[in-house]
Amino acid sequence: MKQLFDEVSFKCSKLVTKNYSTSFSLAVYMLSPSIRDAIYSIYGFVRFADEIVDSFHGFDKEDLINDFEKEYYKSYKAGISLNPILNSFQHTVKEYNIGDDLIQAFLKSMKLDLVKSDYNNKEEYNEYIYGSADVVGLMCLKVFVKGNNTRYEQLKSEAMRLGSAFQKVNFLRDLKDDNLVLNRNYFPGVDLNSFDENAKTAIIKEIEEDFAIAYQGIVKLPIEAKFGVYTAFVYYRKLLKKLKNTPCHEIGNARIRVSNYTKAGLLAQSFVTYKLKLV
Repeated sequence: MKQLFDEVSFKCSKLVTKNYSTSFSLAVYMLSPSIRDAIYSIYGFVRFADEIVDSFHGFDKEDLINDFEKEYYKSYKAGISLNPILNSFQHTVKEYNIGDDLIQAFLKSMKLDLVKSDYNNKEEYNEYIYGSADVVGLMCLKVFVKGNNTRYEQLKSEAMRLGSAFQKVNFLRDLKDDNLVLNRNYFPGVDLNSFDENAKTAIIKEIEEDFAIAYQGIVKLPIEAKFGVYTAFVYYRKLLKKLKNTPCHEIGNARIRVSNYTKAGLLAQSFVTYKLKLV
């Protein structure tokens, strides 16, 4: 029965989300039940692609990402895939009218991780972030506005800035692994071997500007999406504050985290703020 297989597929995407990111999973749970599965399916798709290029060492990553792309388009055309992650994602793409330009931009950035280790100027940096993060925010926005193109265009710019902010926080948090394990440096003009407070301060200022603009879009989101997105916003802003208060040499030597206890407190704070209609 196809309906049962589709339900299992979406549950697989949910499982991927819960196992790979407790923070994002918590934020998705704060969304309306009517849109949770679609967001899980988007996360499952982008997470698997990201894992291919970041984690599957010892395997032919280029073949894997190319096969992943081919299987997605095959599933989109056929309306089914025996890969449950692709099966659920192609349903969401069709239901919410997610443009193929967003998917292609995302896959382009993923493939760049196989061949490019340094981003030497702002143009390269911005292009990578657009494909790896901004378009993911735009895919989610398509779901939040239920495919309404007018509302999508109204919120598009702020959604991109939120995606950028999240990605840049991730870059700063993952400085050690990106540099030592994956041999990557996403920040143009920054020498990670001599990373200092001036470089850190400039990066954080850029992220804070992204967050300020992104917040203007969060307050305009549909009720089904607002609390969940705001929860993620509060978590990442807290992580940025922790990075800001961490000496630069410690960021380069360890992965900075927000404790589960702190996350619980942030969730409670977000809930009160939301219920008082302060966002």
